[in-house]
Amino acid sequence: QVQLVESGGGLVQAGGSLRLSCAASGSLFSVNSMGWYRRAPGTQRELVAAITTVGTTNYADSVKGRFTISRDNVKNTVYLQMNSLKPEDTAVYYCNLKYGPQPFNYWGQGTQVTVSS
Repeated sequence: QVQLVESGGGLVQAGGSLRLSCAASGSLFSVNSMGWYRRAPGTQRELVAAITTVGTTNYADSVKGRFTISRDNVKNTVYLQMNSLKPEDTAVYYCNLKYGPQPFNYWGQGTQVTVSS
């Protein structure tokens, strides 16, 4: 079993910054990648950014150049630094961990990010 605990969401003005954190605990021997997804009202959940255990990153086009994903393998924590935030970044952000060869998805509880114009 894997547990994910998120922190760092909140309310910020457009152009501002926020940093999300997600700490993983439990059985972490076969982690493939960790990342962040988001869901805005009335939309489907979408990938924001992901990072593999060797540091390969993947970003949604809408956040490239503004968001940076990183991870601390010692602390089993992934971070999402969000700069130049826009109102369209408003969503619930979910931490994701992909585990094993299939892989199996674990999800955090979600943290609200609201960007005011």
